[in-house]
Amino acid sequence: MIKAGREESRARREHEQTLHPRRYTSSMITVHHLNNSRSQRVLWLLEELGVPYDVKRYERDPKTMLAPPALLSVHPLGKSPVITDGDLTVAESGAIVEYLIDKYGAGRLIPRAGTPERLRYTYWLHYAEGSAMPPLLIKLIFDRVASTPMPWPFSAVSRRITTGVQSAFIGPQLARHLDFMESELSARPWFAGAEFTAADVQMSFPLEAAAKRAGLNLSRPHLMGFLGRIHARDAYKRALERGGAYDF
Repeated sequence: MIKAGREESRARREHEQTLHPRRYTSSMITVHHLNNSRSQRVLWLLEELGVPYDVKRYERDPKTMLAPPALLSVHPLGKSPVITDGDLTVAESGAIVEYLIDKYGAGRLIPRAGTPERLRYTYWLHYAEGSAMPPLLIKLIFDRVASTPMPWPFSAVSRRITTGVQSAFIGPQLARHLDFMESELSARPWFAGAEFTAADVQMSFPLEAAAKRAGLNLSRPHLMGFLGRIHARDAYKRALERGGAYDF
């Protein structure tokens, strides 16, 4: 009876926590925010959760587009996104999302454990950086190589190589991934299922990048509909106000 009573009490507390999310009285989270970067997703997730935070801004080098050396004082890799929460420093988009959902989510923006939605949530949370982003990054690199001024005959050789790689590998890979994501969203409005989750926050960056520089357009209406829905969310708009100009 005592054990049953304790379990009932714990279940009641968990239910109340879901209905009335906790108040945050510890030291405030600092988002070390690099312009035009994945850290915009972190701002958005914090806005969705209603968690207070500070923003410390960093600007990319306009020539190299790399993060400034100042970020090395926050994390040894000197990259963004990275957050500090008290004595903790957390880097990597997926790890930050999981940390924030575990500590501050109170059951929000994550499907219930043991459900098909939870499995899809986990899949898309990792797919965003593990599968969707690599071909986009390779395309960005090859686009920059192709547009870099260089003397002849190096320019001709460079164009031939980049064009060949784009048409034989990068383009088909991007099309395959976009078709796959389009098919998935034809069956449900959000990546994990019927409800918006943190996996959708994680998936925003590759799709915004694809719309900017990889040919994602209205020929894939479900993906474009997804972008329209996330851009209309109040929390997304507030995050843009906090983060500043955002060029994918």
